[in-house]
Amino acid sequence: MRTRQLFKTSLLSLTTLCSMALAVVSCANEDIAQNNTGSNNDKNYTTFVAGEPTKTRTSMNYNSGKFYWEEGDKIYVKDDDGTLQESNAVDAAHAHSESFSFRVPGKFNNSATYKVYYLGKSGSGNQVTIPTAQTQTKPNDTEHIGDFGDYGTATANGTIGGGSFHFQLEHQATYLVFQPYTSNAILQNCYLTKIEVTSDNDIAETYTVNTSTGNLDASAGSKQIVLTTKDPVAGSTNEKGFSFTNAASISTADKIYMLIKPGAHTLKVRYWIKDYVTNVEGTITKTLSSFNYAKNTYYDMTASLDTRNYDSNYCLWDAQQPFWYGHEWNAPNPADRWQPLVSMNPFPHASELINPTDARAASTVFPGQGVRNDAVNLCKDCPNANEIAWYTEKGDPRFDADEIWITMGHLYKGGFWLKKKSKMALDNSTTVANIEGSGPDGTDWRTLSFSKDIAQNYPLTTIPSANEINNYFFIPSIGVGEQSPYGKIFRLDGTMGMFWSSNSSVTHDGAQAMSISYDGSQIRIYVTTNYNRNYNIGYPLKFE
Repeated sequence: MRTRQLFKTSLLSLTTLCSMALAVVSCANEDIAQNNTGSNNDKNYTTFVAGEPTKTRTSMNYNSGKFYWEEGDKIYVKDDDGTLQESNAVDAAHAHSESFSFRVPGKFNNSATYKVYYLGKSGSGNQVTIPTAQTQTKPNDTEHIGDFGDYGTATANGTIGGGSFHFQLEHQATYLVFQPYTSNAILQNCYLTKIEVTSDNDIAETYTVNTSTGNLDASAGSKQIVLTTKDPVAGSTNEKGFSFTNAASISTADKIYMLIKPGAHTLKVRYWIKDYVTNVEGTITKTLSSFNYAKNTYYDMTASLDTRNYDSNYCLWDAQQPFWYGHEWNAPNPADRWQPLVSMNPFPHASELINPTDARAASTVFPGQGVRNDAVNLCKDCPNANEIAWYTEKGDPRFDADEIWITMGHLYKGGFWLKKKSKMALDNSTTVANIEGSGPDGTDWRTLSFSKDIAQNYPLTTIPSANEINNYFFIPSIGVGEQSPYGKIFRLDGTMGMFWSSNSSVTHDGAQAMSISYDGSQIRIYVTTNYNRNYNIGYPLKFE
């Protein structure tokens, strides 16, 4: 769920120094005394002094709502000559203070109002950038936001020739507060290394102060921002990223702050997770439908990272029990754990696992050629023969080498995004019922009396974009096994998977299935009505 809280803007007074910066959750008022020497060195400066205290600062305390000035903060004010004047910066002695006064050179005698800009710590005179690369090296910390595009504007009001002005600062960026958490014991041993946000339109931007209009003019931006959560300092607490050890719920989740351009965006968020024991690093993808993200506002982006967890039910076609039943990877007796967790050739004990009457054996039901034969056991929820033919011809597969998933108590990555049935129907001017009732060639593959197959090669393309991904679903590269006279092989390398259909009808030994693989240069999908149901160890997966 996304929640938002508007920033409370504050009234500031200008006399010789100006107070301005960023806040991320709310803005209010603060004050701190500073010594002014009144020396001649100050006579060419106008002082902008905080009157009522404010919380419009460049770092904040999320729970209390307090915001603070940080070292290096400065403001810019347009003077009587139309020149954008730069103030002094917050010094180390006043870092993390609740108020600060800035000295601004230039002429401020001819108007009762002046335009004030806060351009962040990374602003370059008249520009500020919400960058595509942002960094936060400590959980729940906001000191970085002034470096990554926090900016605000205000109109200062006073009297002509007077020495005091007041203004309300309005921040212009949108602030996303990510709070990822997981109750999965496997992921709790991992680290969050970065957050990648992709939009259907620009979310990173460079703005230039237009001194003629007083506006901030936007240039061409970018649709993606990556926020890194690893501290580059060797040996530091967060060198590996942010730990999930204590982040089992929203209440204990760390907060990570990202700045984006305000506006209506459809967002795709990829949380990058790394297991430093196995060295597996990959993504958990979340999608957010179009929403209008307002300026001067923060949004809580909570996310449960309990990723896809697949059971270990590899099987021969429509068997009553999985192939490694009684010898699963987590069998009570370690000596009985025959199920491989990685690719193996040959895999152990293959010849001992199956006999024709075993519950692990393939279904022997065969009503005759051309007679529909639906699965009733492990494969009953698989896509039917017509559906897998459609996925093969019209599914527009996209290989994703980084999406992570879990099976057999371990973290794996790699898989494919396929179009959902509803999207295939829409794109091909048909209905979901028609896709289920006949293949793309118009024949019912469930009742064929002869062998038939389709082989499709697809060029590599990008993974679905933010505005595409809701029309796709993910299938893991969960592998395939074979226990034939020609070999006892199990392959689980993140590049392929073999998925049973819910139908078998062509021969006593055959069954319909779909194989999908990636060879480094292209995606290959093969569907046939006559996979050997007794030899091939496929996976029974429900498609969308």
